[in-house]
Amino acid sequence: MKKFIALLIFVLALSSCAFAASEFDETWLVTSDTTAKGAAGNVFAELVRDKVKAANAGLVIDYFPNGELGGDADLLRQAQKGYIAIMVCQTAPVVSFIPEVAVFDLPMVFARYDGDTIDEVLNGDSEFHRKMSEAYEKAGLHLLGFMQNATYRLATANKEIRTLTDFKGLQIRTMENKNHMDFWTAIGAEPTPLAWAELYISLQNGTVNAQENAADTCASAHFDEVQKYLACTNHILYCNQMCINDKIYKALSPEHKAVLDKAVAEALQEMRPKLEDIDKTNKDKLKAGGMTIIEYDNSFFGDVLDVQGVKDLYKKIDVATNGLASTLEKSLADVAEAHKPVPVPAPVEEPAPTPAEPEAATPEA
Repeated sequence: MKKFIALLIFVLALSSCAFAASEFDETWLVTSDTTAKGAAGNVFAELVRDKVKAANAGLVIDYFPNGELGGDADLLRQAQKGYIAIMVCQTAPVVSFIPEVAVFDLPMVFARYDGDTIDEVLNGDSEFHRKMSEAYEKAGLHLLGFMQNATYRLATANKEIRTLTDFKGLQIRTMENKNHMDFWTAIGAEPTPLAWAELYISLQNGTVNAQENAADTCASAHFDEVQKYLACTNHILYCNQMCINDKIYKALSPEHKAVLDKAVAEALQEMRPKLEDIDKTNKDKLKAGGMTIIEYDNSFFGDVLDVQGVKDLYKKIDVATNGLASTLEKSLADVAEAHKPVPVPAPVEEPAPTPAEPEAATPEA
C-alpha cells in the first residue's frame, strides 16, 4: 500500500490516519501548478518528478499540471493547509500569501545581472535566501527553489519605444498587481488590467496598444500578428518558485528529504540553459513573424531607476518586505562584485642592459 503524505481535498478526512500510519512502503507527494504543457514551470515540475522517481527511494511525486486542482491562489492555500504538498508558480501570486515575495516586483532590479549572479543570491548561501526562506516558513511553507536564468517579462507595442520618453501615454495591459501598475505609471505609461482572454482582440482593435509578458507567452499568443515591436524592457524577472508544505517537508525521512532536495537542485541547474533556449527561440519566432526587437543598454535601465516615482516604489516595497528589498539589492551587488575578474597586471619589462663600453686601449710605450 502507499503512504499519502499529502492528499487531495476530497480525501482530506483520511489524511491524519494515512499520515500517522507506518506500515506503508511509499510516500506520495501531491504536486500541482497552473502552467500549460510545455511551459517552463511544467517542464521543471516534470523534471523534479522524474528525478525523484529515478532515485527509487520510495518517494513518489503525483503531479497534476495545467490547473487541474485549481488556480494559483487555490493551490497556494491547499499547500499551506497540507491538502497538497508541492506547488509551482511564478512569484506574483505568492505575494498575497508571503508579502516578502514582493521583492520580485522591484522593477528592473535584476536587469543588469547575469543568471549566475541571480542564482547565487536566490538559491545560494546568501542573506537574501536565508531571510526569504524564513518568510516562507512563517507562512507554513518551505522554499525549495527559484527557477530562472536572467530571462524576463518584456513589452510588446505598436509604437517604437526606445527611450524613456517613448513610454509616455502608452496604453499597456498589465497583470492586476499594484506594484506593476505603479511602475508603469511612474514612467508615464497608462497601465490597464485586462482579462487574458480579452487581450488579443483588445490589441487588435486598439483598446490597448501594448502588453507585457515573457517571450514564450507572447509567441504562443501570436502577438506578432497584432504588435509591431518587442521591447526587451527586462522589467520583471521570469521566475518560477517551488515550495512544499513546511510540516510535510519536516516529516519526511532524512533519506526522502535528501532525494527531494537533490532532485530540485539538479532540475534547477538543468532548466537554466533550457530557459535561455526558450527565450531565444521565441524571440526569434516573434522576429520571424514581423516584429522588430528593441534592445536597451544599462544607461536606459539607469534612467528608469532614476525616475522619482520608481525610487518611491522601491522604498514602498522595501517597507512592505521588512527591508528585504534592500537586502536583495545589496546581495546582488556583493555577488556581482565578487564575480568580477581580478585584473592581471601587465608584465613589467626589464630594461635592456646597457652594453658595456669597450676598455680604452693602453697606449704603447
